[in-house]
Amino acid sequence: MKCVLTIAGSDCSGGAGIQADIKTMQANGVYAMSAVTALTAQNTTGVYGIMEASPEFLEKQLDCVFSDIFPDAVKIGMVSSAPLIGVIADSLKKWKARNIVADPVMVATSGSRLLEPEAQDALVTKLLPLADVITPNIPEAEVLAGRKITGEKEMEEAARQLGERYRGVLVKGGHQVSDANDLLYYEGKLTWLRGKRIDNPNTHGTGCTLSSAIASNLAKGFPMEESIRRAKAYISGALGAGLDLGQGSGPMNHGYAIPETDFTK
Repeated sequence: MKCVLTIAGSDCSGGAGIQADIKTMQANGVYAMSAVTALTAQNTTGVYGIMEASPEFLEKQLDCVFSDIFPDAVKIGMVSSAPLIGVIADSLKKWKARNIVADPVMVATSGSRLLEPEAQDALVTKLLPLADVITPNIPEAEVLAGRKITGEKEMEEAARQLGERYRGVLVKGGHQVSDANDLLYYEGKLTWLRGKRIDNPNTHGTGCTLSSAIASNLAKGFPMEESIRRAKAYISGALGAGLDLGQGSGPMNHGYAIPETDFTK
């Protein structure tokens, strides 16, 4: 069985972060491992507390994983401080990690910045260049490219611009620009990955789920474009089979189910 490491924060309610990553990896037929960057107290209604891991302890977690069960792929989620970002970047280089998928969690759906300038600079200069593919949504792509994105033409221009800086870029369209149409720039080629928008308010954690599914498929040996297509199919099935859990509503509700389709082969 292939092994995948997620480096991200914990969501105690299970809808996003480490918990969503592990569920996704298991559903996609790989062995999941984790290095926790922070504990959060949250549920379907909001985030009520955050406790970061120390850089020293995060480094120990990474050393324990890489020295014993070397991952076939690595997924990186939200990391909120420059020292932690530096530790991750140094560890990935030290251990020569492969198949790295980075979800640059920088901007909330509401438009609020989630990273301080120092942490954002460390993310952009130290961590993202190590990734085989980064998966920004539209607000994050706007920050990274320094330009406004209002349609597919601007998505293509931003993807090309970011593709000159990073190895691979998947700009996620979402309902903000192009329904479920995402744009991949990889090895000098633009590819639209179109999908059908699913009417489901339970979208919290979908970014974590998509990037984890991509990493899982890369670990199993699928090429980049095929890994992303399989990941999109997986998350579309999950949203299509969605259930309502908890008392929250709208985009903060975490409930969604694993589809019956077998994505482990």
